[in-house]
Amino acid sequence: MMYITYKIKITALSRFLIFVAFVSFSAATSSAQTIDTLKAPAPVLKGLYADPNITAFGKKFYIYPTSDGTVGWMSTSFTCWSSDNLVDWKNEGVILDLPRDLTWAKERAWAPTIATKNNKYYYYYSANVNIGVAVADKPEGPFKDPIGKPLIARGTRGGQMIDPMAFVDDDGTAYLYWGQGQCNIVKLNDDMTSCDTSKIISVKPEGYNEGPFMIKRKGIYYLMWSEYDTRDPRYSIAYATSTSPLGPFKKAIGHPVLKGKGVVKGAGHHSVVQVPGTDDWYIAYHRFAIPDGNGYNRETCVSPMRFDADGNILPVDVFEKLKPVKIKKAKK
Repeated sequence: MMYITYKIKITALSRFLIFVAFVSFSAATSSAQTIDTLKAPAPVLKGLYADPNITAFGKKFYIYPTSDGTVGWMSTSFTCWSSDNLVDWKNEGVILDLPRDLTWAKERAWAPTIATKNNKYYYYYSANVNIGVAVADKPEGPFKDPIGKPLIARGTRGGQMIDPMAFVDDDGTAYLYWGQGQCNIVKLNDDMTSCDTSKIISVKPEGYNEGPFMIKRKGIYYLMWSEYDTRDPRYSIAYATSTSPLGPFKKAIGHPVLKGKGVVKGAGHHSVVQVPGTDDWYIAYHRFAIPDGNGYNRETCVSPMRFDADGNILPVDVFEKLKPVKIKKAKK
């Protein structure tokens, strides 16, 4: 009789412990879901900004974005933001104003990029669905139009002539990538303000829509781009690799770079910066503004971006909190 009573007590205790474990697991799961939907990190730039181009010059980081917040993306000027730690950003003001500084376009100031060469800074941008170039002596500008016309005029190739990305290879050769609908690539001349448009190469990796970006790591070229439309919550980033900046490119199947989750929607149109002197990489991108954002009301974020041992880009965690980063070795 005592033996039977003892077994009953153990059974009851076991059931109680199982119940406690279940409640704890449910609470943990609920907590994780809450983080996914309610606790996304704050944007790094105050206000509505999209299409961020992040880079490093000297011991500072810079972001060159599109000013957002109008239906049809009708912005007319560009700003520059600087930071010495990736977390705290200073608005350096307007660096290029289309109505004031251009004779050939007045609106639709979109998706800029910047590169340095010849002790100058070259700023490429979309203006009224053309691609222009401007030049300055400092990263903060002011920038001036040196050619008085588009560098790449609308209609030069299929798709829209937007979303330029300038990449300077280790040997000093500079390339321009751009295009919605297909990715166009051309080698820039040494002056960085001209190119031979008869030598444009056009490629269209599976899923490509817009926003090309090029990086090089350990001898491998990574062509990255945005998939879907920027107004689509599924907007996301994929990539392909090559041993040449001109391709051919092989898409990394099963290795998405970045996409939204939970409260984070429309995460895309990115750029990437390598912290000088390290193998540490960070990705800047926009997402729908939280809360109630959409494809015309977007905000800029920065997250760590990592590689695995085989050189694959690991999926970016859009909920990872950004920690301050200092540049110890200035980029030449």
